[in-house]
Amino acid sequence: MNYKTQGVCSREVSFDVKDNKITNVVFKGGCSGNTQGVARLIEGMDIDEAISRLDGIRCGMRPTSCPDQLARALKQYKSQQ
Repeated sequence: MNYKTQGVCSREVSFDVKDNKITNVVFKGGCSGNTQGVARLIEGMDIDEAISRLDGIRCGMRPTSCPDQLARALKQYKSQQ
């Protein structure tokens, strides 16, 4: 799935889901070290666990963050299944 992010430095996040586990997470743009770290940490994680951990994380004064945007993308993915 490809998800266009909003309100953050990254422009897009893409990922796959296999057997309810997240794989192949790639952010386009954003803070490279942070987005790579988030991507590696959730690799193989259950989709519901990832949403629980990432949902609502803010970046400074912004109401969202790259991890929060990933949680939103995962929720959208689940709603389409």
